Amino acid sequence: MEDRQVINGMVYKIRTGISWRDLPERYGPWKTVCTRFRRYALNGVFTQTLQQIQAHARIRVPRTGTGRPRCRPDRVIADKAYSARGFRAYLRQRGIAHTIPEKTDQRRHRLRRGGHGGRPPGFDREAYRRRNTIERCFNRLKGFRGIATRYEKTATSYEAAVTLASFLLWARSV
Repeated sequence: MEDRQVINGMVYKIRTGISWRDLPERYGPWKTVCTRFRRYALNGVFTQTLQQIQAHARIRVPRTGTGRPRCRPDRVIADKAYSARGFRAYLRQRGIAHTIPEKTDQRRHRLRRGGHGGRPPGFDREAYRRRNTIERCFNRLKGFRGIATRYEKTATSYEAAVTLASFLLWARSV
């Protein structure tokens, strides 16, 4: 059985969200495709492939110094659902800048309180507009039904499915 046939079976499974047993025969025995997918997922084959193609396009996330990679973002860009005062306070306590639009009812309440209502939260329109790029990427990934509904049982398999879908989206955009 050819590797291309097996990979196409993996892609078909992720795209449609079907179970492994329902994989059409043109992709070979479902057990072979499933076993190879799990092996690739555990060995990190999809992740390494995506990193290699990104490195070939000179896309890198530089590390600043030695030690563990950073896990705290410089800035959080979110929609109005995250505009609660408690969420903003949490971000401020952790030293994380934020770009979150203020809800109209929160704005009215703040203005109604007058001088006790506090200052309006800072809002960077340009940074918020760039958020759209990320949202479009998530929407494209949700085009893969197996990812949108998260049919994979293990986190490793799900991560491999997302990475494979990202690789396909990357290849399609180039």
